[in-house]
Parts: sequence; C-alpha cells; structure tokens
Amino acid sequence: MRRISFAEVSIFVVNRIFNWRFRIAGLTKKSKIAKKVIDKMLFEKDDVVIIPNTIPINREIEDAGSEFLPTDVIKEVIKQCDDIVIMNTCLCRTSTKCEDYPHDIGCIFLGPTSRKIPRAVGYDATVEQALAHVDRADAAGLSHLIGRNKIDSVWMNARPDEGLLTICHCCPCCCLWRVVPNLEDEIAEKIYKLEGVTITYDEETCKGCMKCVVNNVCMFGALSKNGDKITIDHDNCRGCGLCVNICKFNAITIDYTDKTIDNVINRVYNLIEE
Repeated sequence: MRRISFAEVSIFVVNRIFNWRFRIAGLTKKSKIAKKVIDKMLFEKDDVVIIPNTIPINREIEDAGSEFLPTDVIKEVIKQCDDIVIMNTCLCRTSTKCEDYPHDIGCIFLGPTSRKIPRAVGYDATVEQALAHVDRADAAGLSHLIGRNKIDSVWMNARPDEGLLTICHCCPCCCLWRVVPNLEDEIAEKIYKLEGVTITYDEETCKGCMKCVVNNVCMFGALSKNGDKITIDHDNCRGCGLCVNICKFNAITIDYTDKTIDNVINRVYNLIEE
C-alpha cells in the first residue's frame, strides 16, 4: 500500500477548509489570543509586496517593448536564483473550483528551502521557464505578490521558512490574500503596496458601469460605490492593478516609476537567508 505524503494530506486539508479563510482571519480582530496564535503559526516574519499587472488581458507581452513594467521586479529576483520550483496548480483556484482563471498557473518558489518542497507539489524549473510562467500569468490577467509567506512553508512542511520566497499569481475571486481586510491591522500591514505605484480615479471619465465594484475585483476592499461613481480607499489599496485592467473607459489608471526598483529587488531578495 502506497504511503500518503504530508503534502497530499496538506492539499486535502487546505481544499476542505479554504472557504473558512475569512472566518479564521476575522478571529484576529476579535481576540488578542487568536491574533497571537494565528500570527505565530501563519504570518510570523512575513514580508509581502504586491506587484501590479499592467498588461491588459489578450495583449501580447512583447508589445510592451522596452517600457519598464512592475513585473520586472519579479523577473530580476528570479534571475538571481538557482533554486526554483513551480507549483503544478494554483491551490486557491482549485480549492474554489474557479471558472474564470487558469488552474495550472501555480506559485513560483525560490530559495534554498525550495529544494525541500515535495515534488508532488511542483517541479524544478529553469530561470527561463519561470520567466515564461510570469509572462503567462500576466497574459491571463493575474496580479502578483512576492515575499516571505510562512503559510507556504507550513502547509508544505518546507523549513526553514526564511529560505523560501513565494511568487503568487492572484485572481480577484479566489486568492488567499482576499482575507487582508479581515485581518487585524498589524498582520495586514505585512502585505504592502509596491513603492512608487499610484492608482488614480477620474470621476469625469467614469461611466458608472460599476464593473469594478459589482465584480468585486479589489482583493483588499479598497473600492466602494458612491452614488453613480466609485470611491477608492487609498489606505486599503495595495496597488494590485486589477481594477485598472477591468475598467474599459480608463477612468482608473495606474502610474509607477522605476526609481526605487533596485531597492525593492534588493529588499525582496534579501528575504532569502542562505
């Protein structure tokens, strides 16, 4: 009889409890003890930056030319890594049976701890494969996050978590990080906006279609209806860019600069402690 692996058990458990994630996150606001325990178990030492996707869906990646793109942050970090594992499927989308985004665009894991990831979860990849994976995620309309994410080291039993860097490709409907508005502020602040990114809303250009609100595209609860217009809560906005991509009238735009690109790359890469 074949022995069931820890990873298989973890995937089974995650698939069953994934829809409880909002309730679990909400406990961090209701109880100081729950906050302390959940933070210790799942978020300790987390440092995660949101990387917006500024490639409109169905636009060819090569059309971007030499323009700096936020995902260049991810690519530069990938190029510096020797240990790369690409997850076979996205656990978030498979758990929710997502019908809008591809299930087979899974997370990318970087760093020495990725060697300990069970191969039932993912496969060893080259730099070129990882870069192509990021491009595919961009083309699918997914935004990204990159950083130290303790949850991944826990469910895969891959330690030490300091040696593992996660690159997640997020859809607005299924991503684990939709729990951010439910988390206590001290934990939620571990997930932050890429420096230099600004989201702007032009009320005069807005046609009031409300697709950005009705479709609940903001993972962080920053969009709300205000009469026949919308309001962006910039305190909650993490600059994921998903609202920009869904707006067909260019009423929501994203601006970014490459001035701090090296600092961000160095900060993220240094999260991997050899």
